[in-house]
Amino acid sequence: MIKLMLVDDHDLVRIGIRRLLEDTRAVEIVAEANSGEAALQRIRDTDPQVVLMDLNMPGMGGLEATRKLLIHKPDLKIIAVSMHQDDLYPQRVLKAGAAGYLTKGAQVDEIIHAIREVMANRRYVTPAIAQSLALSPFNDTKASPFTSLSERELQVLMLIMAGHKVMDISEQLSLSPKTISTYRHRLYEKLGVANEIELTRLAITCGVIENTPLKS
Repeated sequence: MIKLMLVDDHDLVRIGIRRLLEDTRAVEIVAEANSGEAALQRIRDTDPQVVLMDLNMPGMGGLEATRKLLIHKPDLKIIAVSMHQDDLYPQRVLKAGAAGYLTKGAQVDEIIHAIREVMANRRYVTPAIAQSLALSPFNDTKASPFTSLSERELQVLMLIMAGHKVMDISEQLSLSPKTISTYRHRLYEKLGVANEIELTRLAITCGVIENTPLKS
């Protein structure tokens, strides 16, 4: 039986995935964590073969956690799980060493298939995203301005896009409000926008987020 660790900051998501996977009797859930930091601690106490890693979490986030887990355990198979379907996130996490990429809409059969594929030393990427990644070198378009952003800048960006204010982001990422304001200003400069409305329009145009209005 394949030993698995679940990493997601939402308890209900972890509970739901655990129940679905345990019912298949294909995997054994040996550890759970609600952050990248907690995952690094749990890896020392358990010996999972595969990690299902949420990318969007408070603290260091899934991408940085992926890098650090693989330094500690190079043979670990990490499957990133995210709601994002644009090329930016899959490219980053796969380059960081992830063995697979699933969207949060994946059905249990696909999750099990992905786990078995990475255990066989093959990468698995959700088909629609795999096709997009394969075709991206042939697309005659300019590179997205979002590719220049760091992982932390992407974290701040997505929280801004979700309608969170500076104080909320500060608490979620364990950074000072001044630091978050600096990141926001840096985002505006790098992306050539003047405010959150322009930032949102650019993100929608580049396919980074769906056309969802900001919270008031």
